[in-house]
Amino acid sequence: MKAIILLSGGLDSTLAAELMSREGLELLAVNFKTPFCLCDRHSSNLGCGSNARRVAEAIGIDLKVINATEDFLPVLENPQHGYGANMNPCIDCRILFFRKSKELMQECGASFIITGEVLGQRPMSQFRRQMNIIEREAGLEGLVVRPLSAKLLAPTIPEKNGWIRRERMLDIAGRSRKPQMALAKDLGINDYPCAAGGCLLTDPKFANRIRDLIKHNELDMQNIELLKFGRYFRLSSDAKLIVGRNENENKMLSMLAKDGDYLIAPASIIGPNAVGKGSFSPDLLHLACRIVARYSDRDGEQNADISCRRLPKGDEEMIRESFLDDDELARLRTLDQTSL
Repeated sequence: MKAIILLSGGLDSTLAAELMSREGLELLAVNFKTPFCLCDRHSSNLGCGSNARRVAEAIGIDLKVINATEDFLPVLENPQHGYGANMNPCIDCRILFFRKSKELMQECGASFIITGEVLGQRPMSQFRRQMNIIEREAGLEGLVVRPLSAKLLAPTIPEKNGWIRRERMLDIAGRSRKPQMALAKDLGINDYPCAAGGCLLTDPKFANRIRDLIKHNELDMQNIELLKFGRYFRLSSDAKLIVGRNENENKMLSMLAKDGDYLIAPASIIGPNAVGKGSFSPDLLHLACRIVARYSDRDGEQNADISCRRLPKGDEEMIRESFLDDDELARLRTLDQTSL
């Protein structure tokens, strides 16, 4: 019997994979990649794929990593089931992943899918009502096995047909991770990267930035990646500025800047790199330079030379600017709450 298991590489999906591998099933793990996953935030590799790959190799199962970004962005912009506390469209996200898992299930001849979901753990997508909605809209009613909570849920088709043994399933529920950690110890799993995983869309500050992109019809991959770095200022409906906070962010902003963007940096003092995107009037360009000067090392000076160049080969313009003072900065932030 063959099954698809959704494997993030976090604790819950690792436990589900280990338990179901002991049932004699042929498992194919699938990992869905989006720009917002935090499962590997402490890893040197980006995205959930590296932790999922490590788990799959340890258990001895094949892994397929699917980049779902292209399909996910329309869901993020207009989720049919709404958002959670911030900009997390959890129900629609699960429906998308389940639909893609069903497609993969049909391609490879699998009979059902397995997840590490725990009843009551995530309030938006892991209560009975939401689980039922997700299964129904994905066309997988009765075909989703959740081994960590199966005894608390209605028997699935694989259990009714004897493909797996219900008595071997568990009855974990709620938000505490202590049962999973105890189970991991019993199973000899000592190296798991994160207990809960995570999603940037649940972070209030990042969610504000995403709202701003959607509001201004700017939701694309380059803008999303820029949101992960620096201080973010919406200067007008057509212009925004991202200012680096450290050396690493300065490098990343320079790498992510594209043709048509402005690269702004102090020339006479030490300070941040910044990327300006959109349509900048001369007044807005001066404001951007003053903001960059504000976050630079003043070293007793009242003014600073700021370099401004439009990519790809625009002439470098040197602008002598005064530092934006704290009151002006506070008023600027008040104009738009997405300025962080």
